[in-house]
Amino acid sequence: MNNKLFLCLLLFSFMLFTPTSMAASTVGSPLDLTASTLGYICIAIFVLAYAFVMLEEKLHMRKSKPVLVAAGLIWILIGSYYVNNDLPGITEAAFRHNLLEFAELMLFLLVAMTYINALEERRVFDALRAWMIRKGFSYPVLFWLTGWLSFFISPIADNLTTALLMCAVVMKVAEGDKKFINLCCINIVIAANAGGAFSPFGDITTLMVWQAGKVEFLEFFALFLPSVVNYLVPAAIMSFFVERKQPAAAQVDVELKRGAIRILCLFLLTVTTAVLCHSLLHLPPVLGMMMGLGYLQFFGYFLRMTLPGSLARKKALAESKGDERRLKSLGSVVPFDVFAKVSRAEWDTLLFFYGIVVCVGGLGFLGYLTLMSEALYGGMSATTANVLLGMISAVIDNIPVMFAVLAMSPELSHGQWLLITLTAGVGGSLLSIGSAAGVALMGQARGYYTFFGHLKWAPVIALGYAASILVHLWVNSELFTIYT
Repeated sequence: MNNKLFLCLLLFSFMLFTPTSMAASTVGSPLDLTASTLGYICIAIFVLAYAFVMLEEKLHMRKSKPVLVAAGLIWILIGSYYVNNDLPGITEAAFRHNLLEFAELMLFLLVAMTYINALEERRVFDALRAWMIRKGFSYPVLFWLTGWLSFFISPIADNLTTALLMCAVVMKVAEGDKKFINLCCINIVIAANAGGAFSPFGDITTLMVWQAGKVEFLEFFALFLPSVVNYLVPAAIMSFFVERKQPAAAQVDVELKRGAIRILCLFLLTVTTAVLCHSLLHLPPVLGMMMGLGYLQFFGYFLRMTLPGSLARKKALAESKGDERRLKSLGSVVPFDVFAKVSRAEWDTLLFFYGIVVCVGGLGFLGYLTLMSEALYGGMSATTANVLLGMISAVIDNIPVMFAVLAMSPELSHGQWLLITLTAGVGGSLLSIGSAAGVALMGQARGYYTFFGHLKWAPVIALGYAASILVHLWVNSELFTIYT
């Protein structure tokens, strides 16, 4: 049935796509098809696909599936129209340009995810979680500690990974306490999104802005104070509703695997390499990241080659102490494998990102992004447009919003580019479905952290959103007169 529907749609497009805009176009230039049947069909396909994305939790269908199909359909329909009008080369060049943009970001993210998975496998995050559980912090201390840790870890480890780690701590310490877990999860989502907004590595949107050359690496830190305010305002209000309880401390021992700290150092070296490649040599940051993957591969080789000797020494020590548990754990040690870490990357997120980039690129090729740019940045002030887009990102995700803005490439000052980076990054905190961190926590803390539980605190979160914008406009006022 689906195949028949697709064929009918394709035939329908061939019959109706008339060259109405040919007279106003030059050979080699995209046609303005915003008022054509083709344009309306492509918009409908994208809207339908995104409806499936927003219903991911209900349908239990990964979000990459509908956007991958939508991306293919949109470009097939565009391609068929241009072939029908003897302009095949234009679409090929446009699609290759979109693909290159995605490839750079995908490889960058893939390396970052590989390092995070390697650190997770070496039990770095488990050790941090065990330390927090052993301490037996009170609820108020745990509320603030998980919040601030989320804020400062997310700029390096990204907001999604950070939120999952902190949520696991809260779920373990406050097991069964629905009210506290919900409040803590909201706090973690806000903190992780706010922390990710002032670093190119904190979120996909900040990475997109950095790689597009709109904001330099050090310029992101101008958003530190607004990001702090964005987290602190709602957290301070919510903290008054945290019960003064003292959960019992639990004895949880976690031993770091061999090479854990050295892998963390290699990750920092990889980030430094990427930054220097971009800042000093004006090369894409992905070059430095891929070089960093080589660092990890060399270290993985070292770990594999030295594993037999390391196991022999540890077994001898355990036997001398009569530690049977230790001997048993040493018997299950497996060699470090870099490609196993690559395979555990968030492929659904990467494929979703591909679908969004290609879909939005197709709509931009049809002329809709130019139309949107004129409506937003031509019909209202840049500040109003950027604040509005941040609020929209809470509903339809910040990735398509930011990619659309970058594709429109309006003439904005550094201050305005930082503003859209801030609003797109923290606007997702307004709703639980507005960010990857929120969606992930709804799954991890199912039944405790819910859409309506988060929505209850939306007015408080909105106060932080407004306050962070005002602080940015005040503190970074001199950046609003310097054009990129």
